[in-house]
Amino acid sequence: MMRIVSTTCSNTEIVCALGCEQFLVGVDDHSDYPEAVVSKLPRVGPDLQVDAEKIVSLKPDLVLASLTVPGHENVLESLQKAGLTYRASAPETIEAVYDDIIDIAERLGVAERGLNLVTEMREQIKPVGGRAGKRPSIAIQWWPKPVIIAGKKSWVHDLIELAGGRNLLESEETTSSPLEFEWFAALNPDIIVMSWCGVKAEKYRASVVTENPLLSSVSAVLNGRVIPISEAFLGRPSVRLVEGYRLIKEAVDRFHKELAS
Repeated sequence: MMRIVSTTCSNTEIVCALGCEQFLVGVDDHSDYPEAVVSKLPRVGPDLQVDAEKIVSLKPDLVLASLTVPGHENVLESLQKAGLTYRASAPETIEAVYDDIIDIAERLGVAERGLNLVTEMREQIKPVGGRAGKRPSIAIQWWPKPVIIAGKKSWVHDLIELAGGRNLLESEETTSSPLEFEWFAALNPDIIVMSWCGVKAEKYRASVVTENPLLSSVSAVLNGRVIPISEAFLGRPSVRLVEGYRLIKEAVDRFHKELAS
Protein backbone atom coordinates (compact mmCIF):
# COMPACT_ATOMS: atom_id res chain seq x y z
CA MET A 1 0.00 0.00 0.00
CA MET A 2 1.25 3.48 -0.88
CA ARG A 3 2.39 5.68 2.00
CA ILE A 4 1.44 9.39 1.78
CA VAL A 5 2.24 12.38 3.97
CA SER A 6 0.20 15.54 3.36
CA THR A 7 1.57 18.92 4.46
CA THR A 8 -1.58 20.96 3.73
CA CYS A 9 -5.28 20.74 4.53
CA SER A 10 -6.25 20.83 0.86
CA ASN A 11 -4.14 17.82 -0.07
CA THR A 12 -5.41 15.86 2.91
CA GLU A 13 -8.99 16.53 1.83
CA ILE A 14 -8.29 15.57 -1.78
CA VAL A 15 -6.74 12.23 -0.77
CA CYS A 16 -9.76 11.45 1.39
CA ALA A 17 -12.26 12.55 -1.26
CA LEU A 18 -10.56 10.11 -3.63
CA GLY A 19 -11.23 7.31 -1.14
CA CYS A 20 -7.53 6.88 -0.39
CA GLU A 21 -7.45 7.93 3.26
CA GLN A 22 -5.86 4.56 4.11
CA PHE A 23 -2.73 5.76 2.28
CA LEU A 24 -2.17 8.62 4.71
CA VAL A 25 0.55 8.02 7.30
CA GLY A 26 0.95 11.62 8.46
CA VAL A 27 -0.56 15.10 8.03
CA ASP A 28 0.26 18.70 8.93
CA ASP A 29 -0.96 20.24 12.19
CA HIS A 30 -3.72 22.24 10.48
CA SER A 31 -5.44 19.37 8.64
CA ASP A 32 -8.81 19.11 10.36
CA TYR A 33 -11.05 17.32 7.87
CA PRO A 34 -12.29 14.63 7.72
CA GLU A 35 -11.95 14.70 11.51
CA ALA A 36 -12.50 10.96 11.86
CA VAL A 37 -9.45 10.36 9.65
CA VAL A 38 -7.01 13.07 10.69
CA SER A 39 -7.59 12.65 14.43
CA LYS A 40 -5.83 9.28 14.27
CA LEU A 41 -2.79 10.32 12.23
CA PRO A 42 0.69 11.48 13.29
CA ARG A 43 1.26 15.23 12.90
CA VAL A 44 4.33 16.63 11.13
CA GLY A 45 4.09 20.29 12.15
CA PRO A 46 2.32 23.40 10.77
CA ASP A 47 2.26 23.76 7.00
CA LEU A 48 4.95 26.46 6.97
CA GLN A 49 7.24 24.67 9.40
CA VAL A 50 6.89 20.95 8.81
CA ASP A 51 9.42 18.67 10.46
CA ALA A 52 11.27 16.98 7.58
CA GLU A 53 12.92 14.50 9.95
CA LYS A 54 9.53 13.46 11.31
CA ILE A 55 8.29 12.98 7.74
CA VAL A 56 11.34 10.84 6.92
CA SER A 57 10.59 8.66 9.94
CA LEU A 58 7.14 7.92 8.49
CA LYS A 59 8.78 6.48 5.35
CA PRO A 60 6.42 8.02 2.79
CA ASP A 61 6.47 7.09 -0.88
CA LEU A 62 5.19 10.59 -1.67
CA VAL A 63 4.77 13.88 0.17
CA LEU A 64 1.90 16.06 -1.04
CA ALA A 65 3.05 19.63 -0.48
CA SER A 66 2.07 23.07 -1.78
CA LEU A 67 3.29 26.44 -3.02
CA THR A 68 0.09 28.39 -2.39
CA VAL A 69 1.45 30.53 0.46
CA PRO A 70 4.71 32.52 0.71
CA GLY A 71 7.09 30.42 2.78
CA HIS A 72 6.07 27.09 1.28
CA GLU A 73 9.21 27.23 -0.87
CA ASN A 74 11.24 26.81 2.34
CA VAL A 75 9.26 23.67 3.12
CA LEU A 76 10.08 22.24 -0.30
CA GLU A 77 13.75 23.00 0.25
CA SER A 78 13.69 21.03 3.51
CA LEU A 79 11.96 18.11 1.77
CA GLN A 80 14.59 18.14 -0.97
CA LYS A 81 17.44 18.16 1.53
CA ALA A 82 15.85 15.21 3.30
CA GLY A 83 15.73 13.27 0.02
CA LEU A 84 11.96 13.00 0.03
CA THR A 85 9.84 12.59 -3.10
CA TYR A 86 7.23 15.30 -3.17
CA ARG A 87 4.59 16.87 -5.36
CA ALA A 88 3.67 20.58 -5.04
CA SER A 89 1.70 23.12 -7.04
CA ALA A 90 0.29 26.64 -6.78
CA PRO A 91 -3.15 26.67 -8.44
CA GLU A 92 -4.56 30.11 -9.21
CA THR A 93 -7.76 29.10 -11.01
CA ILE A 94 -10.56 26.60 -10.46
CA GLU A 95 -9.36 24.76 -13.57
CA ALA A 96 -5.91 24.41 -11.98
CA VAL A 97 -7.56 22.98 -8.87
CA TYR A 98 -9.32 20.40 -11.05
CA ASP A 99 -5.98 19.58 -12.71
CA ASP A 100 -4.37 19.06 -9.29
CA ILE A 101 -7.10 16.64 -8.23
CA ILE A 102 -6.69 14.65 -11.44
CA ASP A 103 -2.89 14.59 -11.08
CA ILE A 104 -3.01 13.45 -7.47
CA ALA A 105 -5.51 10.74 -8.38
CA GLU A 106 -3.17 9.47 -11.11
CA ARG A 107 -0.23 9.40 -8.69
CA LEU A 108 -2.31 7.41 -6.21
CA GLY A 109 -3.36 4.94 -8.88
CA VAL A 110 -7.03 5.96 -8.89
CA ALA A 111 -7.16 8.04 -12.08
CA GLU A 112 -10.80 7.27 -12.82
CA ARG A 113 -11.87 8.40 -9.37
CA GLY A 114 -10.14 11.70 -9.99
CA LEU A 115 -11.94 12.26 -13.26
CA ASN A 116 -15.27 11.35 -11.67
CA LEU A 117 -14.64 13.67 -8.71
CA VAL A 118 -13.87 16.61 -10.99
CA THR A 119 -16.96 15.86 -13.08
CA GLU A 120 -19.06 15.97 -9.90
CA MET A 121 -17.49 19.29 -8.90
CA ARG A 122 -18.11 20.80 -12.34
CA GLU A 123 -21.77 19.77 -12.13
CA GLN A 124 -22.12 21.71 -8.88
CA ILE A 125 -19.91 24.71 -9.71
CA LYS A 126 -21.76 25.94 -12.77
CA PRO A 127 -21.91 29.43 -14.28
CA VAL A 128 -25.08 31.30 -13.42
CA GLY A 129 -26.81 32.39 -16.62
CA GLY A 130 -29.84 34.29 -17.74
CA ARG A 131 -29.74 36.90 -14.97
CA ALA A 132 -30.13 40.52 -15.97
CA GLY A 133 -29.01 43.52 -13.98
CA LYS A 134 -26.05 44.41 -11.84
CA ARG A 135 -23.50 41.84 -10.74
CA PRO A 136 -22.74 42.58 -7.09
CA SER A 137 -19.12 43.38 -6.27
CA ILE A 138 -17.79 40.88 -3.73
CA ALA A 139 -14.76 41.21 -1.48
CA ILE A 140 -13.36 37.94 -0.14
CA GLN A 141 -11.65 39.13 3.00
CA TRP A 142 -8.79 36.86 4.06
CA TRP A 143 -7.96 39.15 6.99
CA PRO A 144 -9.72 42.14 8.59
CA LYS A 145 -6.85 44.26 9.99
CA PRO A 146 -5.07 45.06 7.77
CA VAL A 147 -7.68 44.29 5.15
CA ILE A 148 -6.43 41.56 2.79
CA ILE A 149 -8.65 40.83 -0.21
CA ALA A 150 -8.50 38.08 -2.86
CA GLY A 151 -7.23 39.25 -6.26
CA LYS A 152 -7.72 37.98 -9.78
CA LYS A 153 -5.08 35.24 -9.52
CA SER A 154 -7.14 33.22 -7.07
CA TRP A 155 -9.58 30.38 -7.56
CA VAL A 156 -12.12 32.39 -5.54
CA HIS A 157 -12.14 34.95 -8.36
CA ASP A 158 -13.52 32.18 -10.57
CA LEU A 159 -16.05 31.10 -7.94
CA ILE A 160 -17.36 34.67 -7.66
CA GLU A 161 -17.67 35.04 -11.44
CA LEU A 162 -19.37 31.66 -11.83
CA ALA A 163 -21.82 32.50 -9.04
CA GLY A 164 -22.89 35.68 -10.82
CA GLY A 165 -20.85 38.20 -8.87
CA ARG A 166 -17.90 40.44 -9.63
CA ASN A 167 -14.64 40.19 -7.74
CA LEU A 168 -13.91 43.54 -6.09
CA LEU A 169 -10.26 43.23 -7.17
CA GLU A 170 -10.98 41.74 -10.60
CA SER A 171 -8.33 43.94 -12.22
CA GLU A 172 -5.57 43.14 -9.70
CA GLU A 173 -3.19 40.52 -11.14
CA THR A 174 -2.34 39.18 -7.69
CA THR A 175 -3.46 36.32 -5.48
CA SER A 176 -4.38 38.83 -2.77
CA SER A 177 -3.74 42.45 -1.86
CA PRO A 178 -3.60 44.43 1.40
CA LEU A 179 -5.78 47.55 1.29
CA GLU A 180 -5.92 50.69 3.39
CA PHE A 181 -9.38 51.09 4.92
CA GLU A 182 -9.93 54.30 2.93
CA TRP A 183 -9.19 52.54 -0.37
CA PHE A 184 -11.36 49.59 0.59
CA ALA A 185 -14.22 51.95 1.39
CA ALA A 186 -13.76 53.79 -1.91
CA LEU A 187 -14.11 50.50 -3.81
CA ASN A 188 -17.48 50.13 -2.05
CA PRO A 189 -18.16 46.36 -2.19
CA ASP A 190 -21.79 45.23 -2.26
CA ILE A 191 -20.93 42.08 -0.32
CA ILE A 192 -18.07 41.45 2.09
CA VAL A 193 -17.27 37.80 2.80
CA MET A 194 -15.36 37.17 6.00
CA SER A 195 -13.14 34.16 5.32
CA TRP A 196 -10.33 34.81 7.77
CA CYS A 197 -7.33 32.53 7.40
CA GLY A 198 -6.53 30.37 10.40
CA VAL A 199 -9.67 31.42 12.29
CA LYS A 200 -12.63 29.13 12.93
CA ALA A 201 -15.82 30.46 11.33
CA GLU A 202 -17.63 30.56 14.66
CA LYS A 203 -15.09 33.16 15.83
CA TYR A 204 -15.65 35.54 12.91
CA ARG A 205 -17.17 38.79 14.20
CA ALA A 206 -18.96 40.99 11.68
CA SER A 207 -18.65 43.86 14.15
CA VAL A 208 -14.92 44.05 13.31
CA VAL A 209 -16.08 45.28 9.90
CA THR A 210 -19.43 46.92 10.59
CA GLU A 211 -18.25 48.99 13.57
CA ASN A 212 -15.20 50.37 11.78
CA PRO A 213 -16.03 54.06 11.24
CA LEU A 214 -13.90 54.15 8.11
CA LEU A 215 -16.22 51.57 6.51
CA SER A 216 -19.55 53.03 7.65
CA SER A 217 -20.47 54.25 4.14
CA VAL A 218 -19.75 50.94 2.38
CA SER A 219 -22.73 49.33 0.66
CA ALA A 220 -22.12 45.92 2.26
CA VAL A 221 -22.14 47.50 5.73
CA LEU A 222 -25.16 49.75 5.13
CA ASN A 223 -27.22 46.84 3.76
CA GLY A 224 -26.19 44.09 6.19
CA ARG A 225 -24.22 42.11 3.65
CA VAL A 226 -21.15 41.25 5.72
CA ILE A 227 -21.32 37.47 5.79
CA PRO A 228 -19.17 34.59 7.09
CA ILE A 229 -17.99 31.76 4.86
CA SER A 230 -15.46 29.46 6.47
CA GLU A 231 -11.95 29.70 5.09
CA ALA A 232 -12.16 25.90 4.86
CA PHE A 233 -14.64 26.40 2.00
CA LEU A 234 -12.80 29.17 0.14
CA GLY A 235 -9.13 29.21 1.14
CA ARG A 236 -8.32 25.58 0.41
CA PRO A 237 -7.93 24.50 -3.24
CA SER A 238 -9.82 21.30 -2.73
CA VAL A 239 -13.16 19.58 -3.10
CA ARG A 240 -14.97 21.71 -0.50
CA LEU A 241 -14.79 24.72 -2.81
CA VAL A 242 -18.17 23.36 -3.93
CA GLU A 243 -19.63 24.53 -0.61
CA GLY A 244 -17.87 27.89 -0.90
CA TYR A 245 -19.38 28.41 -4.34
CA ARG A 246 -22.85 27.48 -3.06
CA LEU A 247 -22.64 30.02 -0.25
CA ILE A 248 -21.37 32.79 -2.54
CA LYS A 249 -24.24 32.04 -4.93
CA GLU A 250 -26.69 32.24 -2.01
CA ALA A 251 -25.33 35.70 -1.17
CA VAL A 252 -25.69 36.81 -4.80
CA ASP A 253 -29.26 35.46 -4.94
CA ARG A 254 -30.09 37.33 -1.73
CA PHE A 255 -28.64 40.54 -3.18
CA HIS A 256 -30.90 40.33 -6.23
CA LYS A 257 -33.98 39.54 -4.14
CA GLU A 258 -33.32 42.60 -1.99
CA LEU A 259 -32.92 44.80 -5.07
CA ALA A 260 -36.16 43.46 -6.52
CA SER A 261 -38.06 44.21 -3.32
